[in-house]
Amino acid sequence: MTTQFILLRHGETEWNSLGRLQGHQDSDLSGVGLKQADALAARLAPESFSALYSSDLGRARETARRIAVRTGHAVLPDSRLRERGLGILEGLTREEARQRHPDVFAAYSGGAPDYVVPGGESTAQRLRHAVECLEELGARHRGERLVVVTHGGVLSLLFRHSLGIPPSAPRTFSVLNAGWNQFDYHEGTWRLVTWGDVTHLRATSLDDT
Repeated sequence: MTTQFILLRHGETEWNSLGRLQGHQDSDLSGVGLKQADALAARLAPESFSALYSSDLGRARETARRIAVRTGHAVLPDSRLRERGLGILEGLTREEARQRHPDVFAAYSGGAPDYVVPGGESTAQRLRHAVECLEELGARHRGERLVVVTHGGVLSLLFRHSLGIPPSAPRTFSVLNAGWNQFDYHEGTWRLVTWGDVTHLRATSLDDT
């Protein structure tokens, strides 16, 4: 039996708007991000789904909380759905990271899947945690539909994982704040159904694509 996952990226944060690397550190949703979360909530309000899971980081939990107010679900947090930990780069813009930690930033930007940012983690580690969590949920909720609020890095990794794109390949696709992405999971296999749907944002003039 197939489990349907509606995977959502959290709304825009203050650091998103400033181009700061977030990782495990947090930043409040911006005014735009709050409206984006409410737009997701409005879209999900008439939908039927079994459970609402979320990363335990504040930006994802606030997005999920606003959804839960409209849908009546409890928010079920899981740390395995977190963004990749970026250690000493967290809180910096890319230019600041390049200037302060040139070797680390160069290695991070190179995309090697096993490179561990000092104080952080590798993309391979983050993918393993996220896939472990999602496959566990897929087995627990076989044949059901789930909503999961997570992060751009996790979504990017799952996109690559489902399509067989190497983690080290340059990213040639967008991962939009408050984007709606659907993946189906069946017997250990992931299938991408919908990517980057922001029609709910266009309806409220919040689409910046």
